[in-house]
Amino acid sequence: MATIEDVARLAGLSRTTVSRVINDQPYVTEEKKEKIMEAMHQLGYVPNSSARRLRSQRTETIAVLLPRVTNPFFGHLIEAMEREASEFGYQVIVCQTHDKKQKELDYLQLLKTKQVDGVIMASLSNEWKTIEPYLESGPIVLCNEYMETDQVSMVHIDHRQAAYDATVHLIEQGCITIAYATGSQETHITNERKLGFQQALADFNLFFEENLEIRDALDVKDGQKVFSYLQQQNKKVDGIFTGSDEVAAGIVYAASQSGYSIPDDLSVVGFDNQMISLLMVPSITTVQQPVGEMATKTIQVLVNKMKSSHQQQEQRFVYPYELLKRKSTARIALKESASS
Repeated sequence: MATIEDVARLAGLSRTTVSRVINDQPYVTEEKKEKIMEAMHQLGYVPNSSARRLRSQRTETIAVLLPRVTNPFFGHLIEAMEREASEFGYQVIVCQTHDKKQKELDYLQLLKTKQVDGVIMASLSNEWKTIEPYLESGPIVLCNEYMETDQVSMVHIDHRQAAYDATVHLIEQGCITIAYATGSQETHITNERKLGFQQALADFNLFFEENLEIRDALDVKDGQKVFSYLQQQNKKVDGIFTGSDEVAAGIVYAASQSGYSIPDDLSVVGFDNQMISLLMVPSITTVQQPVGEMATKTIQVLVNKMKSSHQQQEQRFVYPYELLKRKSTARIALKESASS
């Protein structure tokens, strides 16, 4: 494969002069330009990606906005996205918003100032009407996060149904006083999960107690705080649905340290099938999302948009999920196996 040095040697000119021609910079005579172009043609030399970006005013870079990289779900998502993006010649930069509205808008400026070619939003703190104007500067695709609009393509699971199924599973295991632990922001996802949770309770004639909805639960330490809070309530909680395996792990650990039997005294459901959910004793029931497939599809959709010269129809891809039933909720299964 020919290099820029080969072109310079054949043209009888310096590497710097060849680079100037490739990057369309001034101060090179027409005669030298012709020699270099002829040498490139003879050698079949193709300029590298940096030179192509300079001429096309493309960065070949994608920004991915997410709350925090310490959450294993987003770590796996980024890894899969980066792998797929490289297949198309794109690099990925990670932008942590920490669920801050202004930070989210600050990162969207990268699209507006042409520092990235496209944006993937794996979380959404601002209202869509605030985000919408940025579409004039370049393509945006939502992954994991979603909403009711036809102005942007989305890749996600049905979070409302997933929460419903997880809550029904708790009820089927004999839980009647069920708590709900969620993150700090009221995003579309958290709202959808809450609706699914509430619908499951209503379908089984169970009452939703607002004091058993705990916010700002994001990691293991928060899970421990959640358990401490539940101990202070008048009613004995026998089940809890959380939006994170990390939170669920914190609850299981704190409960076990306090002499609780999991799942007999307290059944716990997590979300995302992180490694910690399998390593905990007992293992944690959780909702598994097809992270790799969602990440791959999101990159493909965005790249198609970035490369297309005309407006494309927005698409919604809803992927299946799986409720992985493990020992943190296996009340009935344990009793049946013990009696058999």
